Amino acid sequence: MAYMENTTKNFKHVDYLWDEKKANSLGDNQVELFLYRSNILGADLRITNYGGGNTSCKTIETDPLTNEKVEVMWVKGSGGDIGTLTRSGIAGLYTKRLRDLKNVYNGLHDEDRMVGLFNHCIYDLDSKAPSIDTPLHGLLPFKHIDHLHPDALIAVAAAKDSEKVTKEIWGDTMGWVPWQKPGFDLGLQLEKCLADNPGIRGIVLGSHGLFTWGDTSYECYMNSLEVIEMASDYIAKKIKQNGSVFGGQKVESLPKEERLEKAAQLMPLLRGLCSSENRMIGHFSDTDVVMEYINSNDLERLAPMGTSCPDHFLRTKIQPLVLTLDKTEDLTDAQAVLKKLEPAFEVYRQEYVDYYNTCKKDNSPAIRDANPVIIIYPGVGMFSFSKDKQTTRVASEFYINAINVMRGAEAITSYTSLPRQEAFDIEYWLLEEAKLQRMPKEKPLSRKVAFVTGAGGGIGKAIADKLAAEGANVVLTDINEASLIEANATYKRDVSTYAICDVTNTESIEKAYKKAVIEFGGIDIVVHSAGLAISKALEDTTDKDWNILQNILVKGQFDLAKQATAIMRKQGLGGDYISIASKNGLVAGPNNVAYGTAKAAQQHMVRLLAAELGKDHIRVNTVNPDGVIVGSKIWEGAWAEGRAKANGITVEELPAFYAKRNLLNEIITPEDIANGVFSFVGVLDKSTGNIINVDGGMANAFVR
Repeated sequence: MAYMENTTKNFKHVDYLWDEKKANSLGDNQVELFLYRSNILGADLRITNYGGGNTSCKTIETDPLTNEKVEVMWVKGSGGDIGTLTRSGIAGLYTKRLRDLKNVYNGLHDEDRMVGLFNHCIYDLDSKAPSIDTPLHGLLPFKHIDHLHPDALIAVAAAKDSEKVTKEIWGDTMGWVPWQKPGFDLGLQLEKCLADNPGIRGIVLGSHGLFTWGDTSYECYMNSLEVIEMASDYIAKKIKQNGSVFGGQKVESLPKEERLEKAAQLMPLLRGLCSSENRMIGHFSDTDVVMEYINSNDLERLAPMGTSCPDHFLRTKIQPLVLTLDKTEDLTDAQAVLKKLEPAFEVYRQEYVDYYNTCKKDNSPAIRDANPVIIIYPGVGMFSFSKDKQTTRVASEFYINAINVMRGAEAITSYTSLPRQEAFDIEYWLLEEAKLQRMPKEKPLSRKVAFVTGAGGGIGKAIADKLAAEGANVVLTDINEASLIEANATYKRDVSTYAICDVTNTESIEKAYKKAVIEFGGIDIVVHSAGLAISKALEDTTDKDWNILQNILVKGQFDLAKQATAIMRKQGLGGDYISIASKNGLVAGPNNVAYGTAKAAQQHMVRLLAAELGKDHIRVNTVNPDGVIVGSKIWEGAWAEGRAKANGITVEELPAFYAKRNLLNEIITPEDIANGVFSFVGVLDKSTGNIINVDGGMANAFVR
């Protein structure tokens, strides 16, 4: 294409990710090439963030009804993400039918009806629901189109005198249209812009983003990168000319370790406040980009203005909450800090209610959670809170995009944000509400964080697997890092993290809890599954045997519960503590004095803690396994030999022996223990101080 300038494929501000070998392997399959282009564009957060932007291509297909050749547009469907887009996430529509909708369009008041008519244009019956941006692609004639939200382009789009700046950067090669809510009419505006400016390579959408195109997927990709690169270069030169950004530094950052310490102390309090309507999961960021902005002189002016791009404020709310705490504030007295934070949250919530009441219409959806999503603590970092880890991480990323936009726009001329009514009309759009209503139902443990000891394998890993499958974020802990790394790798992103934790060491427990808090905002469920078993006669039991069992099983449980309770009380959301004990704490047997005593101590500690922590709505319960041989770490080595000897059988006979001796004649697995844990934390929400035996039925272990 004549306007392609960068033939060296060298870019300073974006990543060139096109792999010729990969692309060639796709042959002339234009849909696959469009998906490939989408994925590599979505891999660079400077180009577009999760769920942002959309891409398309047009191909010639055979109409199954007429057997004639027709043009079909393939476009990202509603709610998808171009970085992970697959064939199942796109919609295929007859291009002509889509364009024929111009004949029945009745103006801006008709936008919502038009979205319903997109379904009458479907060619591919396996299509994802078409998004609101579908006509923006369909009314343009190009074979491949990218609609992206690069930070640099949104900075241009959100700058004062954006149209003038667009012409200064690209001359007559780029079009420009003013801000308008996405929909059919915006597609008509793009069509008109192209008609008025034939030969342009793209269009800047005021306060919104970028449209670029090409005859092939590769040409479209290169065109997008080149346009973004030109805007990025322009902004970089402006920043250099200005000599500083955001008015310079007002607050100096604390050292990294002190920031993390402050964040760990504060996050449970913030989580509790943000969870006044719905429990939230947290995320913390203190990158250089974040710190430059939150420590600046211009923070006080820019933060209340809010974000400009719809993709940003839909995920971050229109503006953040800026804390007035000094960075050196003593955060050790949780109640004193809470008293300082509560008024700021009350003001934020009331301002959001006022925003809703001022802007709402007769058919507006009900007001949503009024708590902040983004919270800024100058000198320390930025917190975000939302319904799950992915959503809160993405919200943080989007606000970082917004920071980059503000930096660029301020360097160019000055930053402008959308009027509040325009922002409200996007946030509370009936179509946006419909998208939210289509979201899958949340799982029983969604919005909860589970901390599991001994999770490097065996029963602990099975418990973590079950809790994660039911929606929880899981923090895997163990003393063996290699096992933790392997276990953690079995989960998808934003589900888990791990921490080395020696439960006999108070400091080690503290560090593990801090990592959990930094990663997810707090803790809701603690499962003490770490342990070992020693089976010896009284005369053979040494002080070392006794002490290690007491330290891991009993003292470890005490330290875990004590520190977890402090975090849970900060949150004010209640919680669950589950002790994985043993039938041996209830049943007296031979060669088991140290282990059985420790397990009995665990069980009674649960009763004591339940009695003390009930007022905090912290439930404390016990799951008692027995005979978990297959997949259980404690049955490796000396314990199995000891139990075999005590029962007069060989090690090889143990599984059959234990299965036959219970009333149900069932083999007990780690997954069965995990189900017992879930019953307490996911079903029995009014149960505390109780024991569930998961042993197939052992009459001598009946609690009553």
